[in-house]
Amino acid sequence: MDRDAYVEKMKAKIDEWNADIAKFEAQAKDAQADMRLKYEKQIAEMKTQRDAFEEKLREARDTNQKAWEDIRSGMEKAWTDISDAFSAAMKR
Repeated sequence: MDRDAYVEKMKAKIDEWNADIAKFEAQAKDAQADMRLKYEKQIAEMKTQRDAFEEKLREARDTNQKAWEDIRSGMEKAWTDISDAFSAAMKR
């Protein structure tokens, strides 16, 4: 997959994560105080992970083709890590 297609695929996934975060925020508003704190903590973690991935995505988008090949494996690891984190958050 070339860099531009990969970046577009990642942008779509970030949009999904943003929707998940919005869902958690809505649930937090309706939760009791103790559960609201748990939701808010989880939301903060999800946003931090999303922001870190968005930064890597910006780097990938702004790099030349040779550098892209070098950082792609790091992008894939970051992708896996954040996907796993979001999946775990959704299960909780």
